[in-house]
Amino acid sequence: MLFLRDLLEPIAGVLHVPTDSVVFTALLLVGITGHYTIYRVVKGLTIAADRTETRWDDVFLYSVFPPIQWVMWVILGLLSLSLFNVLDGIREALLRLSDTAILSLVGWLAHRLSRGIEEELLSEHRGALESGERATINAVARLSRIVIWAIAGIMILQSLGVSVSGLLAFGGVGGIAVGFAAKDLLANFLGGLSIFLDRPFAVGDWIRSPDREVEGTVENVGWRITRIRTFDQRPLYVPNSVFSTVAIENPSRMRNRRIYETIGVRYSDSAVMAEIVSEVEAMLRGHGEIDQSRTLIVNFVSFGSSSLDFFIYTFTRTTDWVTYHGVKQEILLNILEIIERMGADIAFPTRTVLLDPGGPRLGADDRDA
Repeated sequence: MLFLRDLLEPIAGVLHVPTDSVVFTALLLVGITGHYTIYRVVKGLTIAADRTETRWDDVFLYSVFPPIQWVMWVILGLLSLSLFNVLDGIREALLRLSDTAILSLVGWLAHRLSRGIEEELLSEHRGALESGERATINAVARLSRIVIWAIAGIMILQSLGVSVSGLLAFGGVGGIAVGFAAKDLLANFLGGLSIFLDRPFAVGDWIRSPDREVEGTVENVGWRITRIRTFDQRPLYVPNSVFSTVAIENPSRMRNRRIYETIGVRYSDSAVMAEIVSEVEAMLRGHGEIDQSRTLIVNFVSFGSSSLDFFIYTFTRTTDWVTYHGVKQEILLNILEIIERMGADIAFPTRTVLLDPGGPRLGADDRDA
């Protein structure tokens, strides 16, 4: 600062203005020029980074661009403090404020870096990720941001002259009272943490609970509640603590979908039952949408009250709900075609009533009576 003052003092003499005013004006011009220069440099680097194969340079530029501009202004503000004698009384407070600003900007930069890494790891160009992997990335990123701001908060408090050790001691005693008062909030927070760590589901998964009326697509997993979009498009907000006490099914992570159907033919078609079963099994063995590595069973299983029953038990390759039903429809139509080709037909509930012609009859005298 002394060097800058000595450098600009002749100019101040020529302009007949105080040297400090010239120095402050110079610092302001440096800030404006630096602000614009940083913007242009980062924009140029961003254009160059778009041409590279890697995207981590974009993540770095996204993280540092706004914070580095504000860091420059904070540094220029610190340099300006010695120019104004009127600030001598509050100089110490302003120095602490500048330290707080620097720590806040560092925390902001680390926060943006964490978010940029998270978005890059989850971006579509890296390919599809399992829901468990997405949940892990989200969990680690959120926990890292919590740790970043916790550390930054402690350092900011220390820079402001607050006794951190005393605060931590007070927090240990006060935490018990707060824990009782906010036990539901704490339970939901821990429930959210368990979701991020155990990864039973992630955003985009279809989940349902046999214990509660909870079913739909997960839209957001927060630290207190999870938002689920039901199939009739209503938003359902479920406290995270619920998921630690109920069973959750995650159909989105199914490897296959099962086709399990029992089909009955007429008793009068018993002669072709074995051939029907054999043809149906051959059809399933040759079907391209059936996973042949999974269990495949076609067997005559029971004598029903009005039909001879056989069942099919197999798994489709697809797990998509709509595609699965298309495959299932095709298979059932093929089975119907096989049964009709054999000259048989699907049974329907029937009842045969046998009348005994040799049974007792009412005589004329009995009718008169």
